[in-house]
Amino acid sequence: MSAEAKLKELGIELPPAPRPIGNYVAGVRAGKLLFMSGIGPRRSDGSSITGKLGADLSTDEGYAAARAVGLNMLANIRSVIGSLDKVERVVKVLGMVNSAPDFGEMPKVINGFSDLFVEIFGAERGRGARSAVGMAALPNQIAVEVEMVLLVSD
Repeated sequence: MSAEAKLKELGIELPPAPRPIGNYVAGVRAGKLLFMSGIGPRRSDGSSITGKLGADLSTDEGYAAARAVGLNMLANIRSVIGSLDKVERVVKVLGMVNSAPDFGEMPKVINGFSDLFVEIFGAERGRGARSAVGMAALPNQIAVEVEMVLLVSD
């Protein structure tokens, strides 16, 4: 099943593609690779999910924030290449978690992003290499930021 059809089947409506908050573009294509800029968890009303995991937010709340990042990333991917059906596979995901010093569940948080991509693209295409790391702070105190690299078709 195509990714666009899977979204419809699951009843997932993507938000509008968020605008960059700095001097950069959402994604850059280099041959068959698509390098997507980091993006945070914006709600449908445009507000961001903020706070530190392990202090302000629980692991479950972080998982939900990472899933929100995934929805925004899908919208950005579509805006850059026209259709999610052009995604051949996820190559690399870098998940950054705004973490309290003693928080260590970054992989569980970033699963919110990765699980969404597997749900849409399947395990073979939706799962790639991944890092999930804690950060002392993220822009505007967002809870999670993810950047990624994808293999795409013409």
